[in-house]
Amino acid sequence: MAKWTVFPHLSDYQFDAASTGKHWTRLHAGDAEPMPKDPAVLEAWVLLHNGEFQKAREAGLDAGGDGITAANKATCMYANYLEKKERNKLDLFMEVAQRAEAQAMEQAKNPNAWYWQAYALGRYSQGISVAKALAQGLGGKVKEALERTIKLQPKHADAHIALGAFHAEVIDKVGALIGGMTYGAKKDVGLKLFQDALQINPHSAIAMIEYANGLLMLEGDKKMKEATRLYEQAAASKPIDAMERLDVDLARAELDD
Repeated sequence: MAKWTVFPHLSDYQFDAASTGKHWTRLHAGDAEPMPKDPAVLEAWVLLHNGEFQKAREAGLDAGGDGITAANKATCMYANYLEKKERNKLDLFMEVAQRAEAQAMEQAKNPNAWYWQAYALGRYSQGISVAKALAQGLGGKVKEALERTIKLQPKHADAHIALGAFHAEVIDKVGALIGGMTYGAKKDVGLKLFQDALQINPHSAIAMIEYANGLLMLEGDKKMKEATRLYEQAAASKPIDAMERLDVDLARAELDD
């Protein structure tokens, strides 16, 4: 496998098994992943929180079982934020979507098996164009997997964010009428999902960013001031680990544009 681009702030995060366990609830406020009992799976998460995404993927796959979730998250975070080549990015998202789908077939009550399938397909859809993805039937698959995630784990803040983004993207691309009739996308539902995500996980920079993006897609320029405030709040957040650092860096880049 090709060597992945290195996380640019590698030395800033120095988690080990003990500190990861101590801060587990805060680290996983977004995905509500239960703390693993298997030390090999925990090690994959340690690597991920430190920004060692390629090593986290390999460790998660080697550990198997719940380690698959760590591998999927590491791959998605890397593909979304650090991979430069579009083709590689799409391939990585499709790899995760297929692996998570297989995991969900084996562990139907595992919320994050459904979530990472939806996340990977959602990002893949954005990469090939949302309109094209909807025509291929990927939209319904993403929506169904996210709704399943929330049903299994109502406190899954990240699934609320992703489902809010689904409603916003669909309405933005095909309009409120077709979006509602064909794909079940609704403006008020999308906005409430973003708000719910921030209630569950108030310090989430990515929730603030996606809510800002959603406001602009659903409400237009009249919400620019509120969207900018959300970007500024996200940019000022204090990240606890490598993943949150990538979100904060994204918010800062949005404000610089």
